[in-house]
Amino acid sequence: MDNLWNDKKAATCKNDLDLRVYSSNLLGKDDELVLHGGGNTSLKSTINGENILHVKGSGWDLESIKAEGFAPVKMDVLLEMAKLPELSDSEMVRLQREAMTDKSAPNPSVEAILHALIPYKFVDHTHADAIVTISNSLNGDEHIVNLFPNFLIVDYVMPGFELAHKIYEMTKDLEWDSIDGIILHHHGIFTFDNDAKKSYEKMIAAVSKAEEFLDENAVVHVEHNYVHSGCDIGKITRVLSKYKGYEVSININQSPLASFYASQKNLKEFASRGVLTPEHIIRTKRVPLIMEDTDLEAGIENYIKEYEAYFEKYAKDEVMLNPAPNYMIIKNLAVISFGKDRKEAAIINDIVNHTMLAVLRADKLGGYQSISEKESFKMEYWELEQAKLKK
Repeated sequence: MDNLWNDKKAATCKNDLDLRVYSSNLLGKDDELVLHGGGNTSLKSTINGENILHVKGSGWDLESIKAEGFAPVKMDVLLEMAKLPELSDSEMVRLQREAMTDKSAPNPSVEAILHALIPYKFVDHTHADAIVTISNSLNGDEHIVNLFPNFLIVDYVMPGFELAHKIYEMTKDLEWDSIDGIILHHHGIFTFDNDAKKSYEKMIAAVSKAEEFLDENAVVHVEHNYVHSGCDIGKITRVLSKYKGYEVSININQSPLASFYASQKNLKEFASRGVLTPEHIIRTKRVPLIMEDTDLEAGIENYIKEYEAYFEKYAKDEVMLNPAPNYMIIKNLAVISFGKDRKEAAIINDIVNHTMLAVLRADKLGGYQSISEKESFKMEYWELEQAKLKK
């Protein structure tokens, strides 16, 4: 992974917040670190004698974030919140909002409490492909421990308050200078330092180490000797629009990777093993529609029945989302993503592209394994994640 840090550009930063913006933008430029709003960063400072956490605001992308995209939150409030035995999503958002020193700023990231717990000035968090690919393999626990012996390794738990409270419990007696970072299984990685450059370089070094491991142990040879036939774009658009309830835009992916992925044996089982990182589920749903014959409407009807069964299995008082698929894989042909517009369809396609390569590489390590179906449902119907799409 390339280190994009430029000392001359960094030297033009007038203060720590400018540096925070600069290094955040560097992280955001690499889609193998974060995709479409993923990841978050923070800066701790003292303003008028009060300790403040400047954390990425909800709705901002790291690649384009500016100073006004960081929410300033009182550290003492966040640290007290971490100690609570339980806290609802809506209450967490309310308390964080009340603790902001600038009410015109965006809502703080759902990971604000966790950022506050880490006692370093600069904290970086990404969903690096290489890290989650290894973590999402059947032997991921062993590989991660061997590769990162000086990292705090955390089993998967829901992002937000649950995760922050777990980290609080795990680090009560921790000597923070004894670890180089934190790895969250099935989720991502944190690095941190009192120097912006060092925190950034720790991230690049850790992810590069994971990439090197994959290059040595999980090489995927993408064959692309497939004959591409045309898709009936008009029919696909009409049928999906009917089930979605709006006119969809579609993104057709017949790249060598997509064609190779679509050619795998037992395609439905192979391609229905869950998302790469939890937040992807609000874009892609847990699994795609798999088409191995030409009856599109029958395929969608069956997908909807399976989705309704999944909903009924785990739902309490949630209202079911549209059960139609967000993307589909046509056997030996293509991966097709659906969106309300071209941008949304392209975002889904980007996420699926990264997922396909990760699945193929994880299989080289013994098999791909995402979070459980139950945890997937919790994430898909998490009110804070749904709020992102409403924006």
